[in-house]
Amino acid sequence: MDIQVSGPAALTAPALGRLGALGATARESPGGRRGAARFAATGPGAGAVTAHTAWADVLPDADAADEATVQAATGVMQVHGRRDGGPRGLAVDYAATCASVLTVQGLLAALLGRARGGGVAAEVSTGADRAALLAVSQYAAAANAPEAEAVPSAPGGPPFTAACGTRFELEALEPAPWARFWRALGAPEEALRTGWPAFQFRYATASAPLPEALHRTARAASWARIREAAAASGAEVCALHTLAERAAEAAAPDAPWTLTPYAGAKPAAAAPSPPSGALPLSGLTVLEAGRRIQAPLAAHLLGLLGADVVRIEPPGGDPLRGMPPCASGVSARWLALNRGKRAVEADIKSPGGRAALCELAAGADVFLHNWAPGKAEELGLCADSLASVNPRLVYAYTSGWAGRLPGAPMGTDFMVQARTGVGEAVRPADEPPAPSLMTLIDVLGGLVGAEAVLAGLLLRERTGRGVAVESSLLGAAETLTAPAVRRAAGGRDPRRPAGFRRPLPTADGWLAPADGSAAGARAESAHIRELTSHQAVAALRERGRSATAVTTDLTALPEDPRLRGAFTRDPHGSLIVPSPWRFA
Repeated sequence: MDIQVSGPAALTAPALGRLGALGATARESPGGRRGAARFAATGPGAGAVTAHTAWADVLPDADAADEATVQAATGVMQVHGRRDGGPRGLAVDYAATCASVLTVQGLLAALLGRARGGGVAAEVSTGADRAALLAVSQYAAAANAPEAEAVPSAPGGPPFTAACGTRFELEALEPAPWARFWRALGAPEEALRTGWPAFQFRYATASAPLPEALHRTARAASWARIREAAAASGAEVCALHTLAERAAEAAAPDAPWTLTPYAGAKPAAAAPSPPSGALPLSGLTVLEAGRRIQAPLAAHLLGLLGADVVRIEPPGGDPLRGMPPCASGVSARWLALNRGKRAVEADIKSPGGRAALCELAAGADVFLHNWAPGKAEELGLCADSLASVNPRLVYAYTSGWAGRLPGAPMGTDFMVQARTGVGEAVRPADEPPAPSLMTLIDVLGGLVGAEAVLAGLLLRERTGRGVAVESSLLGAAETLTAPAVRRAAGGRDPRRPAGFRRPLPTADGWLAPADGSAAGARAESAHIRELTSHQAVAALRERGRSATAVTTDLTALPEDPRLRGAFTRDPHGSLIVPSPWRFA
C-alpha cells in the first residue's frame, strides 16, 4: 500500500508509525501540516481508501481547535481532575493519540471490507472529539444513569509515599490482600475497612477518597518494609518510574502489537463477502472472553464495525452486569462496553466448558481474551490449540506486558501507568507525578487491541491463514508517552511546563484556552474570573484566541449545545456516545 498523508503531526504521527510497521509506504505531503489529517491509501486489489481525521468531527470547530479544547469540551478534563477536586488537562495528547489509532482502524477495516469483495465505503472519518467521547463513555453512562454511584466521588487517591519519599502505586484485586498489606504496616482497622470500597471502585469513578490514616501509615514506613508487606500479603506495589528511566531502558518496538501467522497452516476458504453498503466486518464473528475494560472494549469496537460479537461469560453471567449505577437493572458502565453482544455461559475450568468454547471457536473468525499470563496454556485454549480447531482463526491476546518487562508488576492500568512513566507524563512540571485515575491505558489498550485484530484479519484475508496477534497495555503506554520519552532521550525536559493545560476559573465555571492561546488567556485571568464562561470564551475569541468552556458535569453532556444530538440511548435507557467513525 502507498499512503499519502497530510495534516497536523499530533493527528498523524502515531498513525504513520503503525502504518509503516504494517508494511505500507507512507509519504507526507509537503506543507500539509494544517487543517484536518488525510490518509489516502492505494494498492493492488484494494483500490483507493481515504481516512480523514479532524479535531472536530462532532463538536463545532471553534470548540475543538486542538487537544486542550477537545479534552475540555468532552469531559476528559473533568474526569482526569476528579482526584484533584477540579478539572485538569492531561499533559499528553491523549485524544489525538486515540484518534490516530482509530484512523488506522478505519483504514484497515475499509481495506478489509473491500478485500472481502463487498461494496464497503471507501471513505472513513473520525475525530479527536469522537475519540475523547469514547474514552469517557463509561463515566458518561454512569453519570446519566437513574441510580447513584455505589461509593461517593470525592477528591483523593493513590499514589502513596514512603518514608524515604518514594511515590508508589498499590494494587490489590481482592479485599483480603488489601487488608493483609495494611495490617502488616500497622494501619488502623477502621481505615483499611473504610478505604477498600473507594480503592476498589477507583477504576469506575476515577476518584478514591481514601482515609488520611492510610497515607500516614505509608509515610511512616520504609520502602523496604512496604515491599516486604506487599510480598507477604499478595498485594503488589510499584514505584513511580520516571520518563528518563524509561528512556534508559530498551527502546520500544516499532509497533505495539505482534502478528504471527500460523506455521504450516494451509489456506482455507474465505469468509463470505459483506453485503453492499454494509459495515466492513459484517458477516464476521468475534468470540470474546474478556474482563474489565481492555478486551471488552476491543470487541465492542469490532462490533461497531459490523462484527457479530459473542461474549463468553461464567455460569450465572458476568457479575459486572449488576455493578451500579444501573439502567433498567443492567450496569450502565457494563453496557458502555458490552452493548449489543450476544452472551454464552461456559465454565471454561471444566472439560465440558472448554469443549463448548472450542466448538464456538471452530465457527468464529476471531477469538479475543485478556486472561492472566499462562492461563490460556493452562486451560488448553492457547493459539496453537485453537488453530488446530480453526486454521483461519485470528487469535488475539490483549495482555498487560507482552512478556517484555521481566519482573514487571501486575498488568493493570494504574500499575502500567506507574511502571512506564505515564504518571509523570500526564502531569505538568509543577504537579507531583501521579497516574491518572481515569483508565487511560485500559481504554487505549482496548483501541490498540482492536487495531491488532483488524491487521490480523486483513493479513488472513490476503494469505488464507490464521494469525496469532498480541497487544498489550505496555504497548498502549509506550504509544502515549513516546513524545515525552523521546524528549528525555534527547536530554530535554520530558515534562510540560508549569500550569500546562490548567483551566482558568470563571464566574460560573472554568474555561480552557487552546495551547497556542494559553499564555495570552492567563494574562487576562483576573478579568476572566469576573465573566461567565460563555462571556469569557466570546471575549477571547474576539481577540483572536481559541478557547472553550470546560465540561464539569457529565450529566449535562447530552444537552450541551456543543454536542446536542450527538448522544442516543439504548433500550435500557443508558447513554450511548457517538460511533468513533463515519463511513461514506
